[in-house]
Amino acid sequence: MVPVISNATARRLFLDRHALAEPPTGLATGEALARLIDRIGFVQIDSINTVGRAHHMILWSRRRGYRPEALKRAAEVDRALFEHVTHDASFLPIALFPHWRHRFARDRERLVDRWTGWQRDGFHEKFDDVLKHVADHGPVSSSDVGEGERRGSGGWWDWHPSKAALEYLWRVGEISVLRRDGFRKVYDLTERVIPPEFLNARTSVEQTEEALCAIAMDRLGLATPGEIAAYWAAVPPEAARRWAMRELAEGRLVEADVEGADGRLKRAFLRPGTLDAPVPEPPGTLRILSPFDPALRDRKRAERLFGFCYRIEVFVPEPKRQYGYYVFPVLQGARIVGRIDAKAHRDAGALRVRAFWPEAGIRTGKDRRAALDAELDRLARFSGCDRVEYAPDWLRG
Repeated sequence: MVPVISNATARRLFLDRHALAEPPTGLATGEALARLIDRIGFVQIDSINTVGRAHHMILWSRRRGYRPEALKRAAEVDRALFEHVTHDASFLPIALFPHWRHRFARDRERLVDRWTGWQRDGFHEKFDDVLKHVADHGPVSSSDVGEGERRGSGGWWDWHPSKAALEYLWRVGEISVLRRDGFRKVYDLTERVIPPEFLNARTSVEQTEEALCAIAMDRLGLATPGEIAAYWAAVPPEAARRWAMRELAEGRLVEADVEGADGRLKRAFLRPGTLDAPVPEPPGTLRILSPFDPALRDRKRAERLFGFCYRIEVFVPEPKRQYGYYVFPVLQGARIVGRIDAKAHRDAGALRVRAFWPEAGIRTGKDRRAALDAELDRLARFSGCDRVEYAPDWLRG
């Protein structure tokens, strides 16, 4: 008989695998930071900086001592990380680089077809010129190529041809991100960026699929084949299903029915013995999370496990927004208790809070209000502000 995992246990297990079931203390530099990123799998990069960029907030919510310069050193000096695409641009553990070669190969033809018609005509004719420019002149950014080409709006749909070629060469592994100047990517030849032991390693497609499925399974704790495939967005769903069924048949996975927040059951896989020891109970610490936190990136899973329906409204016209432009989920213990609309006004030294909406059934009593105030004070300091300012009607429940 297939066992049933309660919703409370599933949430605790999932948060533990995402380093959110422990106090947000400890080292956040050097090897300790690299281990944390390896544990959660990837750190998504995002340009929006209303409070802090997504990659910094993801790490800060787990380690209060984290500072952005530590991530920069890990990626650019220690080379413990490399930048590439999962579902979006992300920092990834450098050990995954050999597996990403298959993604490079897959994208080589696919992206030319996809971008033709979206980008300006002729971008694919610039590949050799841009690659030679990098080889001859060293590190470049998009402003260093395409002299004389008409510049567009700067949106991804309107890059000048050499900028599109530069992005394409990065996507297919010919060049890599050497560093970022501010938020601008600076590229160099991949062989001048990636450490030799990872640059020269090779795996078969089958080895990569097996490795990525196993790593995803271990970082999720419990998962369906679709969630395993979606974790990296690098393994076809049918390959993830084959892997899961083979692991099940050979005893390296077991099945369970996992209770959702609404009480419904969904069949999933987990490693044998996963629940033999008690799953940690997350502390009552209140954390303001990035909308792109790895624990929430899969919106359907977040809704199933936590009953939390989240839609980012950046591209929703303001009159049609339900909450706000860039609203942050709020986690306390093993529950998502609300969402908050806040923005750092660094020129004024103030983190301004427009609204906090508690989830259904959540009361903002004295203790929770004190925890929220304390977290906002910490977030203000992290974002470069010295105080928190609240709108008159900020507390919505």
